[in-house]
Amino acid sequence: MSTTPILSPSTAATRTWTAVLFDLDGTILDSARSITGALEVTFTELGLPVPVQDELMAYVGPPLLDSLKSLAGLNDADAWNALALYRSHYEKDATRTAVFPGVAGLLERLQRAGMPVALATSKPERVARTLLEHFGLTKYFTAIAGASDDESRSAKSDIVADAIEHLRNAGVDTERAVMVGDRGYDVVGAAANDIPTILVEWGYGSPVEAVEAISTAHSVDQLCKKLLG
Repeated sequence: MSTTPILSPSTAATRTWTAVLFDLDGTILDSARSITGALEVTFTELGLPVPVQDELMAYVGPPLLDSLKSLAGLNDADAWNALALYRSHYEKDATRTAVFPGVAGLLERLQRAGMPVALATSKPERVARTLLEHFGLTKYFTAIAGASDDESRSAKSDIVADAIEHLRNAGVDTERAVMVGDRGYDVVGAAANDIPTILVEWGYGSPVEAVEAISTAHSVDQLCKKLLG
């Protein structure tokens, strides 16, 4: 894969991109409450201390199996058990989340402009497809890539690579692709594939996580200008 030049924030808005990859949680969907709620129930049922809300937010975005090990201190077997329990609770209420205001309109504008769009999410692909279909957003995506249920594909870098492969198989020019996300994990995963990232301010990341991004979008309208020029 060719290397995409790293652009300064001042030039990002004028760059002509050939494809856009979107994260899901915190970028398209305001899903934190559903995720943290399912985590609270999971920790309670397992007899584990329930983290405070700020600590639970650290679980939103990265691969959950990894977070259950690194943040909750669970061993491999217990982390898998917790993940299965979490999924059983989360998938019951997943569609109670909401699309961030203006994002559906942005996806429509990108489609009208002929911009190929892909999803690259650490959420299980099966669940991501269900959510996109529920909110009527599937039609805007040329490719949908997410984690596998067995977690063999869970690293953001692998998911971004999968999305790029699907786009290329669909005949999309990915030489100047850009990632849109809300967490540092999106930046790192995209960078591993030589793809720059624009972070959205309305997501769940912190200003520190935006340091390596080429730009931050403070509104949907501003993001649209950065993507379409």
